[in-house]
Amino acid sequence: MNPAPRMTVRAAAVEVARRLAEAGHVAFFAGGCVRDHLLGSEPEDYDIATDARPERIQAVFPKARGVGEAFGVMLVRAAGHTFEVATFREDGPYHDGRRPAAVTFADAEADASRRDFTVNGLFQDPQTGAVVDYVKGQDDIAARCIRAIGDPHERIAEDRLRMLRAVRFAARLGFAIDPATSAAVRAHSGELRSVSPERVGDEVRRMLAHPARARAAQLVEAHALDGAIFGVGVDGAGGAHPRLAGLPSDAAWTTALAAWWLDRAAAGGAGQVPGTDAAEAARVVSGLRSRLVLSNDETEALLACLAARRAQLGGFESLTLARRKRWMAAPGFDAALAILETEDRA
Repeated sequence: MNPAPRMTVRAAAVEVARRLAEAGHVAFFAGGCVRDHLLGSEPEDYDIATDARPERIQAVFPKARGVGEAFGVMLVRAAGHTFEVATFREDGPYHDGRRPAAVTFADAEADASRRDFTVNGLFQDPQTGAVVDYVKGQDDIAARCIRAIGDPHERIAEDRLRMLRAVRFAARLGFAIDPATSAAVRAHSGELRSVSPERVGDEVRRMLAHPARARAAQLVEAHALDGAIFGVGVDGAGGAHPRLAGLPSDAAWTTALAAWWLDRAAAGGAGQVPGTDAAEAARVVSGLRSRLVLSNDETEALLACLAARRAQLGGFESLTLARRKRWMAAPGFDAALAILETEDRA
């Protein structure tokens, strides 16, 4: 007998919400899963927001695990899937530019108002499909706009990483950034250097792993956020990125990072071929490792890609067959070849 098919992630999320509703609570899908559903794509995960306090969530789901009870967040397993179930809340003052000093459990409207961007401030009733919108997020989805909820300066002061998140969402969704939000990001761009490099690195990984990576890089530079990544910004509003844009959609994020650096070096290199100096490449990678907290494997992948590209540009065809075979079998060769194809297919 064939086993029963596994419940989809959405069906499992509906079941979690249904059990909370049967226990007398409001339970909505929240944030990005609602946005993606409205945009016609299937969300990869579902967050659930509810008026149930953590102890009530635990009563309904005895095996639930607390991962932030002070913030009202519990992990609930259902049909092989894990969901964050969070109590509606409003945040107290932020003192560290990352998280509130305290939270107060509240209602759905207050919970929506504390979130970052209007497109992420939507709720949906899992049972009826009705969208609950306190922040005009549906209007901004229709207008293809990333807009901070409330005062953009306050949203950025609460969590400075939101500046990079605005760029990532705009690039990934193909949206524009609202002028007031964009101006606030530029005004506070220098403060991104105060965000922990681990968090900056995570955002950069997500940006560069997505096919819209060249648009993301352009927006990063246009908003003067690139100094926190590369140690120094570039003048202008973010130019073309032919290497980054030309990579295959499934290119590794480290290959994309190498291509981004080469695009920047070419733009300021007075016609010189960028990335051909081994000492400079090692220095750049060392800086990236520190600012993005690269793992050993990521650092080695980046160095190997740049080394293989130098070999490809340095008379590869004149090498003996044995040496060419060794290079072709070496780590980083395929990544370097993908970059080289964007520069000179011949």
